[in-house]
Amino acid sequence: MGRPLRLFNSLGRRTEDFAPAGDTVGIYTCGPTVYAYPHLGNMRAYVFADTLRRALRWKGLPTRQIINITDVGHAVAELELGDDKLEVAAARERKSVEEVAEHYTQAFFADLAALNILPADEYPRATACVDQMIDFAAELERRGFAYTIESGLYFDTSKSVDYGRLALINTEGQREGARVEQVEGRRNKTDFALWRTETPGQMRAMRWKSPWGWGAPGWHLECSVMSIALLGSHFDIHTGGIDHRQLHHVNEIAQSEAYLGDARPWVRYWLHNEFLQFGAQKMAKSAGGTIRVADLSSAGIHPLAYRLFLSGGHYRAQLDYTHEAIESAQSSLRRLMARAEPLRPLPPIQTYAQAVDSAHGDQATIDALNQFDAAISNDLGTPQLLAHLHESLRSDGLSADGRRAVLSSAESLLGIGLDRIASDGLAGTQALLADDLTARVTDLVAEREAARAARDWPRADQLRAQLERLGVQVTDTPQGPTWRAN
Repeated sequence: MGRPLRLFNSLGRRTEDFAPAGDTVGIYTCGPTVYAYPHLGNMRAYVFADTLRRALRWKGLPTRQIINITDVGHAVAELELGDDKLEVAAARERKSVEEVAEHYTQAFFADLAALNILPADEYPRATACVDQMIDFAAELERRGFAYTIESGLYFDTSKSVDYGRLALINTEGQREGARVEQVEGRRNKTDFALWRTETPGQMRAMRWKSPWGWGAPGWHLECSVMSIALLGSHFDIHTGGIDHRQLHHVNEIAQSEAYLGDARPWVRYWLHNEFLQFGAQKMAKSAGGTIRVADLSSAGIHPLAYRLFLSGGHYRAQLDYTHEAIESAQSSLRRLMARAEPLRPLPPIQTYAQAVDSAHGDQATIDALNQFDAAISNDLGTPQLLAHLHESLRSDGLSADGRRAVLSSAESLLGIGLDRIASDGLAGTQALLADDLTARVTDLVAEREAARAARDWPRADQLRAQLERLGVQVTDTPQGPTWRAN
């Protein structure tokens, strides 16, 4: 297996040797809420989880991964406020909620394929598991962990041992300063809905009958129910975006450990990827400025150039998306393909043991493979792995067979298409800005021009700097300013 695989566990904020509980590593990855197209920031979580699976496979550890599909409407996830996203999307698109959910589910699957993400073992739909969610919530109520108020059934966080330990917060600090809905009858501000009943006089498009009235399950419930049903009461790894670490996963742990009642940690390893930054903020549907995988292809950028771009940064580090960065990744991918093409077909390598066997005792090849193993074993160090890959391919010490082994091993871990993409298909790109970011840039350019006309030079300089942070270069001409994405 080579070196021990060390992973940063958010539960305790420390890097630990990974040791599976059984013969197969159980992994649960929080899936999409399918009310809109996934954007590049969303997809970072699945590239990260796929890299984790590839690293485990490299170590000779079989995996079973579950990714849920949230096709049940919920309120705004972070604070349980606002309108139901699926129902709003259905009204906007003049479709049923089921049609909207299925359309965006298929879009998600298409993006997974485009990014060369290994298929999960199962993709359970939340709508297929509502009866189990009701049973789960009823058991929590029976054991005294939940209480009923007019708006539904709520989990009592005061009865949860070490509530908030994943987020390293106490209940007094939870959501401090956030705009939290005042729920009539809620005992603690951290208590969360297990079941939300309909508002009197308002019938939801998606509704189920429950002991607490007609309504829908709370946001956190489905992940606990589906993961336990498909992976067992306890499993090895839970993954998701860093935004889930402070609330969603905290509440998953609380309700799951209360339900299981065996005084054991529900999940031992919690892994979270950081945000993709777009300008000065994270790429998010609510913030505007989103880009889809399909937008990359339309701009002449291969989706796997985006995957290479992500691999160039550590999964726990924020990454800044700019046109310059993605174009650089495209160029790097083209150079790698040019080196790989003459050596194809590559040998079928998935594990470290297979890689070493393929070296046939050649020490230069084994040294290169050990560098790969050291990088991936150090909390999925893909930036270091890429650096070693480039270094190995520039070396005169590797034979053609050694290069094949190196390329195949890198492909097994990185999934960037080294075994199949043609370099001549990676020739050109064009500037890429999302429509809503284009409008934002246009407004900033106009505001800067107004500041210049008013001779407010500090404000004009400030706006130019803001545009540069967005990857936009402004040129002043006698006819007025022009701009382009860098």
